[in-house]
Amino acid sequence: MVPGLLQTHPYATAPLSAISTFQGTPNDAADAAARLDRSRVIYEGNHRFVLLAEEAVLRYRIGDPEVMAGRLGKLLELMSLPSVAFGIIPQTAQRAIWPLETFMVFDADRVLVETLSAEIAITRPSEIAVCAKAFGELQQLAVFGAPARALIRAVIEALG
Repeated sequence: MVPGLLQTHPYATAPLSAISTFQGTPNDAADAAARLDRSRVIYEGNHRFVLLAEEAVLRYRIGDPEVMAGRLGKLLELMSLPSVAFGIIPQTAQRAIWPLETFMVFDADRVLVETLSAEIAITRPSEIAVCAKAFGELQQLAVFGAPARALIRAVIEALG
């Protein structure tokens, strides 16, 4: 998935609906707006965000082509913000590490891991260090700036 801070409302709603159907739980897709409201932190304060996604994430069909194009356009828009560095790990990258789940490193204090059924907060320094090391290695594989925008534009064009 595209990191939550970079999602559009239609893109956030589609998987929430699908997950509730899969798990047989109440559909909380209507709460997507509240979740997306957290993304205002990108525009406020003196924060810096380095976000990574696999190239394949750009291509996963979550929602219809209009939802996909909106999501990809939003990525291009957010990448222009000085507070956001968005990197894409190309499918062709030679790797020694890959993430098994989505995780977010918050400085040296906390890591949040998202699994299929839960969000796990990691606070043990040794585990945070492992996640930070993995993030650093993944970041070295990623492309940023113009090469990342070119990958996104190629996916938009392929939506045809």
